[in-house]
Amino acid sequence: MEPENKTQAFKFFLLGISEDSSLQPFLFGLFLFMYLVTVLGNLLIIWATITDPRLHTPMYLFLSNLSFADICFTSTSIPKMLVNIHTQSKVIPYEGCITQVYFFIVFGVLDNFLLAVMAYDRLVAICHPLQYMVIMNPRLCGLLVLGCWITSALNSLLQTLMALRLSFCADVEIPHFVCELNQLVLLACSDTFVNDVVIYFAAMLLGGGPLAGILYSYAKIVSAIRAISSAGGKYKAFSTCVSHLSVVSLFYCTLLGVYLSSSVTQNSQATARASVMYSMVTPMLNPFIYSLRNKDIVGGLRRLFRVKP
Repeated sequence: MEPENKTQAFKFFLLGISEDSSLQPFLFGLFLFMYLVTVLGNLLIIWATITDPRLHTPMYLFLSNLSFADICFTSTSIPKMLVNIHTQSKVIPYEGCITQVYFFIVFGVLDNFLLAVMAYDRLVAICHPLQYMVIMNPRLCGLLVLGCWITSALNSLLQTLMALRLSFCADVEIPHFVCELNQLVLLACSDTFVNDVVIYFAAMLLGGGPLAGILYSYAKIVSAIRAISSAGGKYKAFSTCVSHLSVVSLFYCTLLGVYLSSSVTQNSQATARASVMYSMVTPMLNPFIYSLRNKDIVGGLRRLFRVKP
């Protein structure tokens, strides 16, 4: 007999990253600080790129979209976690859980796509510098950004609709600080074969595809840099990629580390603690990486606040 879908009759609980009550004030202060730094830092990047005409280039168009995606990505999980810690309640409504699933996937996949688009932008800038503004024209840049948003939204819609098919036979305790699709599938008591197929197919296509594009772009970039005769020219070409390469390395290393460790360990809350790296730490560090390694952004921020060098 098929399990009756009584999802609405049960409660959903987010267990967070620690159940130790003595740690809750520290965690509240830590995550509030991280969230405020993330929002402020990324907003400054967006504000500088909008107000400074010198930053109205394809590279900074993609960067401002990445900063906006990072703000939304952290806003999907941290505010709810802060409320739960403050009220000492772990309950999340079913509708709220599904909403978190949708937006967590949207902005996570969007980050992935934007990093791939930014790698392509660096490829064109280094391999075809004289044709850069012709190739990366406003129409193409707009289509690339729009394509990233639409693909991310449609994928997330599909994944969320698939999650609505799931039935749960008891109160659902999610060993995470956010409603994550994988956890919901593991905790469901209905058949999840179709959900698993869709998740793995999307991961290979929408995760592996952009990663392959990034690796290909940097293979071409390295080849082009090696062909430059002067050491100064090599340094100048490579320096334009350092910030993006740092962000890519941080994003993928933390993401792969979390999911590889989750396949080895059975401790779900340990995996949730590791997830803090890619879902909170990486979006917080991105503005610092781009600001410290990028003279254009530093100059834009100085002009923004009228600070003399």
